[in-house]
Amino acid sequence: MEAALKALADDSRRTMLEALAEGPETVGELAALVSIARPGVSRHLRVLREAGLVEVRQVAQRRIYSLRPQPLTEINDWLSRRLTLWDQQLDALHTETARGKRERRSTR
Repeated sequence: MEAALKALADDSRRTMLEALAEGPETVGELAALVSIARPGVSRHLRVLREAGLVEVRQVAQRRIYSLRPQPLTEINDWLSRRLTLWDQQLDALHTETARGKRERRSTR
């Protein structure tokens, strides 16, 4: 999961992943989405592949990239657990804040 999170830290890689969420794309199609040279696109795609976020298949002379949703599901599950914890803590804070306001009003 750490490699996937690091891969997601880059805006160009996120742009490519968003396109791949719509369906498979060639390197050329992905390169058209970002304003970097083709070697840079290849490096970004290698990072995404090594992080397990995409898979590639060769069709004649073209490389077709597809999204692998499993790592994103793992990240989503991890974040969901953390958000649940934060929601519980924020609810408790809200309760305590409301209790404090009621107590201040009743002592006046």
